[in-house]
Amino acid sequence: MAKRKRKARKRKSGVRLLIWVLVIIALFLGVYLAHHYYRIWNQQRIEEQMRRQDRQAKQTFIKQVAPEAQAMQNSYHVCASVTIAQAILESQWGTSQLASQYHNLFGIKGTDPANSKILTTKEYINGRWIVTKGRFRVYDSWSDSIKDHTKLMLNGTDTNKDNYQAVVQAKNYREAAQALQKCGYATDPDYAKKLISVIQTYKLYNYDK
Repeated sequence: MAKRKRKARKRKSGVRLLIWVLVIIALFLGVYLAHHYYRIWNQQRIEEQMRRQDRQAKQTFIKQVAPEAQAMQNSYHVCASVTIAQAILESQWGTSQLASQYHNLFGIKGTDPANSKILTTKEYINGRWIVTKGRFRVYDSWSDSIKDHTKLMLNGTDTNKDNYQAVVQAKNYREAAQALQKCGYATDPDYAKKLISVIQTYKLYNYDK
């Protein structure tokens, strides 16, 4: 009889110990899962905040360059949407060294050492991208850069005064983007496609109205 009672007590003690072990495991698992999902939630929150800040920065850049681009369109018939899209692509949303330090939004080259700087750039040559050096114009403001860009469209290059007339005469942003590529503004073989994509993604065509 006494042995059975001792065995019963041992079984109860074993059950209680097992329950405590399970409770402790459950607590640790709960803490781990809570910490794990908090990290996921916090990471998602940070990423969403960064995306929101990125969207805000891009909209700020568009609003900064749009008024001058529209003024040039109204006076000289150069599509504002294409001017803005070029500024976005060429300057990496105004963050490139050329744009942020020297106010050159369009990668316009220069020859006079007094108002130009030699910087590293990428060119698409013989089917591949290469890093090279180029001399680029320096401006006092983004507004001056946009005006000079329009001047380039109107007056062409030193070797061809009519080089960009197809851009000026384009009826819409698609024609203007394709004309820019055909006229050799950039070496990128997808330049027109990228311009059109940026215009459509950020609804820049609304600035042409």
